[in-house]
Formats: sequence, C-alpha cells, structure tokens
Amino acid sequence: MDDVPRAADGRSYALGEIGLQQFAPYLMNRIMGRYNATLRDDLKAHGLTTPQMRTLAILSAIDGLTINEVAVYAVIEQSTMSRTLDAMEGQGLLRRETETSDNRVRRIYLTEKGRALFETVWPVMRSAFERMFGGVDEAEYAAFVAVLQKVLRNVRQHDF
Repeated sequence: MDDVPRAADGRSYALGEIGLQQFAPYLMNRIMGRYNATLRDDLKAHGLTTPQMRTLAILSAIDGLTINEVAVYAVIEQSTMSRTLDAMEGQGLLRRETETSDNRVRRIYLTEKGRALFETVWPVMRSAFERMFGGVDEAEYAAFVAVLQKVLRNVRQHDF
C-alpha cells in the first residue's frame, strides 16, 4: 500500500502506534462478530446455525452453485460446508443435482422450504443490517462498499 502512512524514518508503524481503532482488519472482525452474535439467537429460534443462514442467503441470491463456490461465498471451510449442506439437505432446505456435463460436479439449489425459511429470517438479517449502518448516508455506503470490493479483489483467491 503506497498511501499507507509511515513513520518519519520510513518504517511501517507498529500495531501499537496505529491503534486497534484505526486497524481495519480488527474493526472488520469486531463488526462481523457483533453482527453474527446479534443474529445468533434469532437464527437458533428457527433451528439455523450461522453457516446455514449464510448458505440460505447465498443460494437465495445465486442458486445453483457448486459446493466449492458456496464454501467460498460463505467463508466456511469445505469440511464444515459439506456437513452443513448434508444437514440442510436432510431438513429438506436444499437439493443437490449432478451437473449433466460433468458427473463429478454437484450443484446446490434451494427448495421451496429453504426459500420460505430464508424469507422468514431475512427481515431479522435486514434489521441487523439497517442498525449496523444507521447514520451512514447513501454516498458513504457506496464509498464503503467500493473500498470493500477493492480490498476483496486484493485478497481473494478465487475469480468470484
């Protein structure tokens, strides 16, 4: 990062000099930890875990992803994702279909039951989102999202 402030002698600042409240990775972790904790009890009331909620949300926006793609979008380890998908399939929330052009590839689709459950929990997620961004105007939000997308491009390991 060429524009990152540096000490007068050219060295990078230490974390103690930057401070936690100015260190973006700390702030992002804290914000998402709080968001997930806010949703946890409401999700539990619907019999959902955080990985299941993420899966429902992702598939409600982009249905028909592969297991690997869902794991990447959900930011969940593949082994945890596989167990999550197994449980959700057992609950009738999703179905897996084999790709016609490649029998090794399975695509994941929400069932009507899964879509209905997501529609039930979406207002809770939306409310937490609105509280999180209270007092942030449209231009600030657009700039924030643009910065996050740039950071994601810098760190991502997948083309999506």
